[in-house]
Amino acid sequence: MAGSRKTERNLYESERNFRLLVEGITDYAIYMLDPEGHVTNWNRGAERIKGYRAKDIVGKHFSAFYTPEDRAADLPRRALEIARKEKHFIAEGWRVRKDGTRFFASVVIDPIFEKRRLVGYAKITRDITERRNALSELSNSESQFRTLVGGVTDYALYMLDPTGVVSNWNAGGERIKGYRAAEIVGQHFSRFYTPVDQAAGKPARALKTAVDTGHYEEEGWRVRKDGSFFWASVVIDSIRNDAGELIGFAKITRDISERKQAQERLLATQRQLAESQKFDALGQLTGGIAHDFNNLLMIISGGIHAIRKDVTGEKALRALQSIDGASRRAAALTRQLLTFARRQNVHPQSIKLAERLDVLREVLNSGLGSAVSLLIDVADDVWNIVADPNEFEIALVNLVVNARDAMPEGGSLIVSAKNIPEKDQVAISVEDTGTGIPDDVAAKVFDPFFTTKPVGKGTGLGLSQVHGFVHQAGGAVGIESRLGSGTTITMFLPKAATQLTPDQEQASLKGSGTVLLVEDNPEVATVSIGLLEQLGYAVRWAADASAALAEFEKDGIDIVFSDIVMPGKMDGIGLARTLREKNPKIPILLVTGYSSSTKEIGSQFPVLRKPYQLHELSRELQKLA
Repeated sequence: MAGSRKTERNLYESERNFRLLVEGITDYAIYMLDPEGHVTNWNRGAERIKGYRAKDIVGKHFSAFYTPEDRAADLPRRALEIARKEKHFIAEGWRVRKDGTRFFASVVIDPIFEKRRLVGYAKITRDITERRNALSELSNSESQFRTLVGGVTDYALYMLDPTGVVSNWNAGGERIKGYRAAEIVGQHFSRFYTPVDQAAGKPARALKTAVDTGHYEEEGWRVRKDGSFFWASVVIDSIRNDAGELIGFAKITRDISERKQAQERLLATQRQLAESQKFDALGQLTGGIAHDFNNLLMIISGGIHAIRKDVTGEKALRALQSIDGASRRAAALTRQLLTFARRQNVHPQSIKLAERLDVLREVLNSGLGSAVSLLIDVADDVWNIVADPNEFEIALVNLVVNARDAMPEGGSLIVSAKNIPEKDQVAISVEDTGTGIPDDVAAKVFDPFFTTKPVGKGTGLGLSQVHGFVHQAGGAVGIESRLGSGTTITMFLPKAATQLTPDQEQASLKGSGTVLLVEDNPEVATVSIGLLEQLGYAVRWAADASAALAEFEKDGIDIVFSDIVMPGKMDGIGLARTLREKNPKIPILLVTGYSSSTKEIGSQFPVLRKPYQLHELSRELQKLA
């Protein structure tokens, strides 16, 4: 008996403790229903969650906790039926508190059997409204994020799995790369790379860098669906779960082709500015030394004329010819520098191409050699051009020499001209059958000092002179070349307003009268006096403008031949204008090695450039007669 009472007491204590435990729980509503669904007991959690005290709800049907719409749908009865049949019922849904407010509940109903007879139901309810709201907010946030990402069109935003296979796709990916989601999801992202990058293993290296460092970023060429290329900014970030395991990659691609083009245009503009500054510096340097340098050449050239008649030995004559040739080449080099820098003083005239090229044929042939054949193809109806004759001849010779050098094994060269009516220009082309020029080299051939010839074989100024001459004449120059097929360089020069040919009569080598020579350099003056006397003129020399004015007052002066650059307050141009005021009919010929002030002269006075040859001096003086 004692043992039986102890067992009963233990059972009582156990049940009492269990009831205390259940009744004390406040986070869960734990209560019993009879087989028909009436509440038979009630804990504190139920009171807290549903608002009913035990005396208010015990004996009432549990359907009171359901919303009107759920009751109308007979959901309480069906819940008990499912619990009885399935031995368990679990659901989430809206429930109603005593005050009529709703909460979102997690519900569990278990049937209670005693000796296989249903005696009721155990019901557990938890208020999960906060969790549901949080999940709803998260779902809404994710939905908004997906909508945002999906709607972005300026960026391709998509995911890759750990192997690099595309797992989703947005509208920006379709716009930039051309693939619809159905076409690209499930494909490896390496297809966006160029064949060269694929062969070099660049896609795999990009993913490895993202795995190792968490981030990969670069700019480079990518390929669209249609095979076209675009310049892309690419970012790849590795994505890991809470355990640190790699679950994929987030990839962002932007088409920045326009930005790259803008940067390239900016760099090109900066290069052009640098080139312009370089050319300007070259022009200033050349202009600064040209006057003195040409005076020195004038002394050399004049000295050659003076001693030629006294030299009889064959060896001495050859040496004299070499000095004369070097002097001419040095003068041409200075003119090329000035022309390219657009600081050369030009004297444009109407030039009849057929006649001028016929005169130059022998000179051009002699420069080509026997391995190159020359064809001049200029019809008689080709318009006259307006250009400085000397600069035109130098440009043509430069083109011909370059064409010859492009045909080391020989070939043919064609000089042709045709009218361009729509532009009032004449196109003069020099076409060779040489080795041709690569595109990257063709873009530089007109740059000063750029040459593909070996050291000592070229100055790099030939085509620069052509470029400077053509643009100074108001025209343009173009080049067409194909490797192995030859090169054609074309000068587009303006058509002459009137089709008059220049005076081509040979000037007499004899003159008469007294020339007032105004030259500050005594050595140049000595040479000039010698040349003038060879032509038959009497010479009176003045070292500056003041002396020249005093000499002019003595009368007996037939021609004034004055340097432009002189010391003192008045230069040669000022002197010429003063003398014209004194005697409007006095013939005046100006001469200069280089002077920027000649731009002020226009057509007022003829200008002869140093160093000049005897026949050039004779021709200009004869024009004044």
